[in-house]
Amino acid sequence: MRCLLLTSAFVACFASLISATALTYKLVPNEKSCFFTYVDQKAAKVAFYFAVQSGGSFDVDYSVVGPNEKVIMEGAKERQGDFVFTANEVGEYRFCFNNEMSTFADKMVDFEIAVENEARAQLPSRQGTSPEQTSALEESLFKLSGQLSTINRNQKYFRTRENRNFSTVRSTETRIWNFSLIESVMMVGMAGLQVFVCVLSDTLYVSTRQKPMYNKFGSMSLSFHIGLARMLLSRLN
Repeated sequence: MRCLLLTSAFVACFASLISATALTYKLVPNEKSCFFTYVDQKAAKVAFYFAVQSGGSFDVDYSVVGPNEKVIMEGAKERQGDFVFTANEVGEYRFCFNNEMSTFADKMVDFEIAVENEARAQLPSRQGTSPEQTSALEESLFKLSGQLSTINRNQKYFRTRENRNFSTVRSTETRIWNFSLIESVMMVGMAGLQVFVCVLSDTLYVSTRQKPMYNKFGSMSLSFHIGLARMLLSRLN
C-alpha cells in the first residue's frame, strides 16, 4: 500500500511538469498552417513529432520558429520527423506545415508537441522509508517511463506504416479500376470501328459493281479503280 501511494505521488508530480498536444490535421493543396505553443521557462525541453499519414508522396515541408522569428529547424519534403530541442528563450514557438508544393493532393498530418521542464520530480518523503528505497523506486519509475515512451514511439511508427500501406493499396486499386475501364471502352470502340469499316467496304464494293467498268473513252473509270483498291485492302485486313 505504501509503495502504491509513493508511485501515485511520483506520477502526479511527473505529469505536472509535461504539457503535450497531439493533433491530426488535413492540409489542403497550396496551404500553409501553423500551430503555437508557449514556453514559460528557459531550458525547457520541447519535443516535436510529425508523420504524413496519407496524400501525394507522403511528404510535407515543415519549420519551427522561436521567439523573435528565429528559425530553429526546417525541412523540405519530409515524410516524418521526431525532434527534441532546448528552448533557450521564453515565449511563443511556432510549428508550421507547408503544402504549397502540391497542386491537387491533400495531406493528412499527425503531429505532437510536448514541453517538458528540466526539473526532475521528487518523491515525497514518508516516515519509515529510507532514502535508498526511495531512490531505487524513483529509478525504476524513470526506467518504466522511458520504456513507455519507446512503446509509444513504436506504436506511432507502425500506425504511420499501416496508414501509408493502406493508402498505397487504395491508390493501386483505383488505378487498376481505371485501367480496366479504359481497356473495356477501347475494346468496344475497336469492335464498333471494325464493324463500321466492314459495312462501308461492302457498300462501296456493291456500288462499284453497279457502275460501268469503262467510260466513254474506252478506259476504266476512276471510281472503279478506287473501289477495287478498297476491296483489296479490306480483303487483306
